[in-house]
Amino acid sequence: MEFVSDGIERLTGYPAAAFMARPGLSYANIIVPEDRHGVERGIAAAIQDGGEFQLTYRIRCANGDLKWVCEQGSAVPHGVSHVLEGLLFDFTRVRNADMLVREQASYLQRARDAIVAMDMNSRISYWNSGAERLYGWSATEARGKKFSELLCENLPAYHAAYETTLATGEWSGELSHMRRDGACIETDTRWTLLGADATLGAQQKILVISTDISERKHNEAKIYRLAFFDALTDLPNRASLLDHLRRALLGSARTRKCGALMFCDLDKFKYLNDSQGHAAGDMLLQAVARRLEHCVREADMVARLGGDEFVILIQPVEDTREGAAAQAETVAAKVVAAMAAPFQLAEMMYSVSVSVGVATMCGTVDTVESTLRQADAAMYQAKACGRNTYRFHDPAIQAAWSARAELENGMRRALRDSEFVLHYQPQLDRSSRVIGAEALLRWRLPDGRLLYPAEFIHAAEESGMIIEIGRWVLRTACTELARWQRFPDTAGLTLSVNVSAGQFTEPDFVPMLAEIFEQTGVQPSSLKLELTESLVVSDFTQTALTMGMLKQRGISFSLDDFGTGYSSLAYLRKLPLDQLKIDQSFMRDVLTDQNDASIVRSIIALGDSLGLQVIAEGVETPGQRQFLSDAGCFMYQGFLYQHAISAEHFTAYARNVH
Repeated sequence: MEFVSDGIERLTGYPAAAFMARPGLSYANIIVPEDRHGVERGIAAAIQDGGEFQLTYRIRCANGDLKWVCEQGSAVPHGVSHVLEGLLFDFTRVRNADMLVREQASYLQRARDAIVAMDMNSRISYWNSGAERLYGWSATEARGKKFSELLCENLPAYHAAYETTLATGEWSGELSHMRRDGACIETDTRWTLLGADATLGAQQKILVISTDISERKHNEAKIYRLAFFDALTDLPNRASLLDHLRRALLGSARTRKCGALMFCDLDKFKYLNDSQGHAAGDMLLQAVARRLEHCVREADMVARLGGDEFVILIQPVEDTREGAAAQAETVAAKVVAAMAAPFQLAEMMYSVSVSVGVATMCGTVDTVESTLRQADAAMYQAKACGRNTYRFHDPAIQAAWSARAELENGMRRALRDSEFVLHYQPQLDRSSRVIGAEALLRWRLPDGRLLYPAEFIHAAEESGMIIEIGRWVLRTACTELARWQRFPDTAGLTLSVNVSAGQFTEPDFVPMLAEIFEQTGVQPSSLKLELTESLVVSDFTQTALTMGMLKQRGISFSLDDFGTGYSSLAYLRKLPLDQLKIDQSFMRDVLTDQNDASIVRSIIALGDSLGLQVIAEGVETPGQRQFLSDAGCFMYQGFLYQHAISAEHFTAYARNVH
């Protein structure tokens, strides 16, 4: 060496003089033998090119320690040879730190988990090999992309995790991520907030470590379905039903709401299994399961107990057992009707019926065991009653259901056998002259007993039979009105007919009336339809439209029971009404109750101001009639004059009262 500084001793442990002596210590000799060849090649290349060099290698120090050295220099021409000039410095700390970083980086790369770092704008800055394997994108493709856009199918869940990480420093949970191939994978994920480091120039980031748990979730779901679902029909099984029933009763006890449980047993299912084999039986059970699912609301549950037994759980949302029974009855009727259509089993058509037992339930008094027992008992009652029907366990509800079913059957018979009749109550003017009548429906039973509308109309409306009954009433009334119009002494009479809301809102109501007019030959100008306030309120626009079309045919309209519902001046102003009818409930105490008297006067004054006729029903005494006359009402209907009477007696009455 030509020159070496004193710093060589701090680096190697050898004094500078040791390298300057002749013969002295050769610097090349303290270079680790494994690194010498590389150093020689590097220097030789620098001499050949006449350029600079930078080498890192290990040396053995005077105390035996190994150090990493970084040598930087250049080959300077000196005569026919070259002189090497440069400097040496201890590179050990930097080298060790670099090795540590490389080692740690290799750990991250070898990790099976997906490890991703993203900045606070969701931009990905680190993406390990585990992420490449899990998601399908290479690190080059992923870096710079937004984590939320690249992977997250459920953005609300991503934002929730993000906000929690910012607030608490970390978040852990399960997230669904999207792979490059579009598949969705379930991950168990931990997010950690990494603080900024000004000294290193590192910005705040979020470290995301995700483990693929798709297989575990799949296995869990498989185990769950095996435990809680029927393998044949894919319906919830007994265990699932018991759990849901227990929860429903707990909720019912808390909310005081009522629900129902229904046992459905296929009639003569064993015959199919014995005659056609279990494969046909299995096909039938699967088809039955699908039909049952279409009979219930989304919140309700269909389960299979086993064999041919199915159960329907009606969630407790009704305030009373009666309300729950009504809802259950609707479902039970659907179930019985749904089973009526034959089932296609491969090449065979097969018909089956079902017996349904219904038990209402309330968590304050019922248990899982008692509810199951009651529904099962009710189902056996249904079988005992001839199958293909349903029965309630509750004796009171069963009695009410039976009575209503009997009533509905009776109304069908009444229509078929002409048991319905119309009676006519006269309507008179101030001179006690008959000006018309109201047609009132009566039901004459085979035993001669007469039923009034209050005893059956509600059931008719609930069952939908009011449409057919109302059609019969209109046809019969128009036939009678046409008969009046053929005789001079009754030709000027009007006839009022009550029309239910369900009938009036039927799409074919106007064409149906037109057909009746044509068949009976009646002049519609003498027909008056009485509508209720509830009809007007429920669908004002459609009601007004229908009234307008009928008004063009000459029909007039009366608002029945005015003052008892939701009357509004806006309705009275906009509807083509001709008459207001004062309800008999106001007339009953009009002479003794100041409030009723005020209401009646107000109705009369309102009708007068709007140019509408006002008629009072329920006029029973001369005092009531005098009150109405003094208040300005001059049309009356009630027992003071006549009860509702048959068509024959009404005609005689109208001709005799002038």
